[in-house]
Amino acid sequence: MNEPKALIDLIDNKEKLAAMLAPSFPIIFPYPAIITMLRKLGFAYVVEVAAGARKTNKELISLLKSDPNGRCITSPCPTVVRMIKKQMPQYAKYFTHNVDSPMAATAKIVREQYPGYKPVFIGPCVMKKFEATEDVPEPNILVLTYLELSEIFNHYNINEQVNPDDHFDISEPGMTRIYPIDGGLSQSSGLYGQMQDGEIKIVSGAQNNIAAIKEFDTNPKIKLLDILNCSGGCIGGPGIKSNLTIEERKKKILDYYSSQLSTT
Repeated sequence: MNEPKALIDLIDNKEKLAAMLAPSFPIIFPYPAIITMLRKLGFAYVVEVAAGARKTNKELISLLKSDPNGRCITSPCPTVVRMIKKQMPQYAKYFTHNVDSPMAATAKIVREQYPGYKPVFIGPCVMKKFEATEDVPEPNILVLTYLELSEIFNHYNINEQVNPDDHFDISEPGMTRIYPIDGGLSQSSGLYGQMQDGEIKIVSGAQNNIAAIKEFDTNPKIKLLDILNCSGGCIGGPGIKSNLTIEERKKKILDYYSSQLSTT
């Protein structure tokens, strides 16, 4: 599927659209300029995926409380999920079933709040396209990367511009804004305060994942494996074009989180 063309067709046909912006967006797009630009494209609503991540955290905490002795591999990362299902299916038993990814959770929010509007996820991950079409097809999410969104801005000659009155229609000013950083799930959910030292293991980077999954299987002390495929987390996703280092990208996320605490 050619997702950029699909979005262009939807825009040209003046379809009702709601953008779902992944929390890694500050690496590429300044706020609130990105909201202004998306509205210029034709999006009626712009929703922060950090709001869906908050629902993900609630579902995860509820799951852990329901089985205090349970052990989980939890990942909003479709690359990790698909790798385990296809290459290491013996470990799929550890998945956090009935816990939506932030993208899926945000799509449910959009469907509830804005009936009839098509959810369009915009983020750093190519594999989210497969999650949307194969794993959670019900919300009918269209997925684009930041790179693809930039192409569409160019197509319509939309440059960076700011309307200071523009803001997220649904926002989440809490810690789920740090979700794209490795360990963001564990930190934003408060699990560090609820679990003992050594019970949470945080891993990112494809070169580390297989060993980490095998270690989790054999080390019962680890209760939760918080794992992302890209180095540094989603901030290292292939849908991001940036010369910033991983540490510089992380700082962008943390600076945005800090700067918006009193303004959102």
